[in-house]
Amino acid sequence: MPSPRQTVSYLTARFREAGIRPDARHGQNFLIDLNLLDLLLNAADIQPTDVILEVGTGMGSLTARMAEKAAAVVTVEIDERMYALASEELAEYSNILMLQVDALKSKNHLEPEVIAVIKEQLEIDPARRFKLVANLPYNIATPILSNLLTCDVVPFSMTATIQKELAERMVAVPSTKDYSALSIWMQALCDIQIVRILPPQVFWPKPKVHSAIVHIVPSPEKRARIPDLTFFHDFVRSLFLHRRKFLRGVLIVMLKDRVEKPIIDELLAAFQFPEDVRAEQLDVETILALSEAVKDLG
Repeated sequence: MPSPRQTVSYLTARFREAGIRPDARHGQNFLIDLNLLDLLLNAADIQPTDVILEVGTGMGSLTARMAEKAAAVVTVEIDERMYALASEELAEYSNILMLQVDALKSKNHLEPEVIAVIKEQLEIDPARRFKLVANLPYNIATPILSNLLTCDVVPFSMTATIQKELAERMVAVPSTKDYSALSIWMQALCDIQIVRILPPQVFWPKPKVHSAIVHIVPSPEKRARIPDLTFFHDFVRSLFLHRRKFLRGVLIVMLKDRVEKPIIDELLAAFQFPEDVRAEQLDVETILALSEAVKDLG
């Protein structure tokens, strides 16, 4: 079993030896409660045929635990100093592939090198499955989780620590303050569970907010209901740009170069919406149907 490396005393000693400090720009908050690391692993249910993507290697404590269970771990670290430290910590593991890159090429796209390495590992054996398991830096959690749903290889599951506020937005229901375009996007494609809420003191350095372990399972059945993922994604984002405006007004602005107002009124009448309905009041199933109806307008 891997040694219990990720304690405050161990981390501070290693950082002191290297003459560095955690970098807030890269969201370097290390999960120091070893029981919670185990909880994260248990939720991920890592199997010997799994190829794991970890974004944010840190000191490699979670990486090492995953390498004991998985076929391969592809771990990504943007910070050159942390990459060097983790390389020393993880030198004994032959099934860990370390990448010193930014996991995001842009806000809407993952780094192609990362996806290429994952594909190479999956191609070794048809029985292999792709999973994300990570203590995600807060500042990149949303684009990482969201973009993985549209990449060439969609994960079998995603298990991660993220900001509590983000977790609550993912599972939010209509007519609540947390209900958003992200809620619709994630729920339309996945089954989502908040495994545990984490207080700041289980991390070092302590963040200013609470965190959560989430377990997300992309659903092929849900995905099959959406013929054009790009259109649906853009449609939902446009709907929620002005979430508190009446839906009719939002659609008029959205479709002003495509259809006339009477056509929009006919569409809304077909759904039997009240005149004052807003996008934030509509559930996922209704927005899915509305998206397809708008797409069919041409």
